[in-house]
Amino acid sequence: MASRPERLLRGGGSPLSASFLELFFDLAFVLALSQLADHLLHDLTVVGALRTALLLAGVWWIWVTTTWFADWYDPQSPAVRWLLVGAALGSLLTGVAIPHALDGRGLLFAGAYVSVHLARGAVTAFALRGHPRQSRALRILCWFSVSAVPWLVGGLLPQWRVPLWLLALAIDLTGPRIGWPTPGMGRIGRQELHLAGEHFAERYQQIMIIALGEVVLVAGLSYADSDLALAQTAAFLLVFATAVLIGLLYVTPAGQRLGPAIEHADPSWLGVITGYLHLLMIAGLVVTAVGGELSIADPLRTGDLTAVLVILGGPTLFLVGRILFSAAIHRRLSWPRVVALFVLAGAAAVLRLPLLAVSAVAAGVALAVVVLDHAGIRSYRPPPGA
Repeated sequence: MASRPERLLRGGGSPLSASFLELFFDLAFVLALSQLADHLLHDLTVVGALRTALLLAGVWWIWVTTTWFADWYDPQSPAVRWLLVGAALGSLLTGVAIPHALDGRGLLFAGAYVSVHLARGAVTAFALRGHPRQSRALRILCWFSVSAVPWLVGGLLPQWRVPLWLLALAIDLTGPRIGWPTPGMGRIGRQELHLAGEHFAERYQQIMIIALGEVVLVAGLSYADSDLALAQTAAFLLVFATAVLIGLLYVTPAGQRLGPAIEHADPSWLGVITGYLHLLMIAGLVVTAVGGELSIADPLRTGDLTAVLVILGGPTLFLVGRILFSAAIHRRLSWPRVVALFVLAGAAAVLRLPLLAVSAVAAGVALAVVVLDHAGIRSYRPPPGA
């Protein structure tokens, strides 16, 4: 019979598909993405974009670490189930705090974020006492305990909030890449960071679908609030087409091979780097949702450089993340996607067309890349040693 600590860990016979509570946890991310898009929409400046990115990174790191947690521990264990429910509540509270997280609700955002990580670390470290895997839980708990200080102090001091939260995020995002080195315990070994590739790939696809759903939801709500005029209908259809095309760009081909790649790679590298790159792609979808709302609300507006940059910037951010994603998995560069980046950047610099036409350019570039991908004009693999 398995010991009590062993029953907490995911066994070799555990199903690799996402559990019901993992999918339930994802629902909290729906609110966060909606709030982030609204946060950016109401502050379309460079500073506003950076502030939104800071909040997105915090929310995203809750999702990533909870997915690692569900990959390492048995989702049928009562303790794991309650921790997943707690993570869902914490994520929901960060979403509630987002509109004023950098103003009056900073402590709510920071408190919810810190509570998720510390509760998970404390429970697993206690439950695994006497087991070799306890050292992993203790290292992670130590790192999140250190980052909790700037998170909470920043929540209490609005004037220092942004720099303190940037410091806290730097600690949290750097920890797994270097193995959470801790005095007296050293770094986490490679085997302790092993991830089930099939489970992780499925979870990434699920969260990408949710992010694409935010684009479609914003487009639908914006179109419902419009006059349903011809130009607005065309803008709505272009945003929907862009969402479909971005989805196709994600799953072909690297998105379909992520599972085996993670399974056979160094998890301290690929397992972590994919979390960073998906953050970039998710950011692109948030910006795409905002751009869709702008184009549907006033598709014939001309000369609005900010709106043009947003409409083209969303697909651009996604493509940057997608190109790096393929490079990480296959060590290949997709030439159609690289060329598409230059086209989008050039269009943003020179286009002074109505927003409807700008949306058509974004959709057209995405369509061209999908067609070229399926035609076999895909990538360049550097020679060995290059």
